[in-house]
Amino acid sequence: MIMLLIMSCIIFTITIIVMMLATILSKKTITDREKSSPFECGFDPMNYSRLPFSLRFFLIAIIFLIFDVEIALILPMILIIKSSNLINWSITSLFFIFILLLGLYHEWNQGALEWNN
Repeated sequence: MIMLLIMSCIIFTITIIVMMLATILSKKTITDREKSSPFECGFDPMNYSRLPFSLRFFLIAIIFLIFDVEIALILPMILIIKSSNLINWSITSLFFIFILLLGLYHEWNQGALEWNN
């Protein structure tokens, strides 16, 4: 029992020493301004933060997030088709897809999906 405890402590100590050596040896000594600065959507974080930018980028990002979440809600519908009533599943799925298509048509009609403006 004591031998097992001693071996565990030795292995733990060796592991800590190896991790510290790996951390020290893997440090890069040359720091670059571009590498050390965070990437913020193509904007330079070191410049003045009140520069004008296109709101179209954020509108497209929000539309993408909305439709991406909707896809995440559609995928489980495929998995529950066997365990649910086929008529209820069909009505729910078609209603959900109809709402998505209606939203897509509205965004298209409002001109939010056009890149050349």
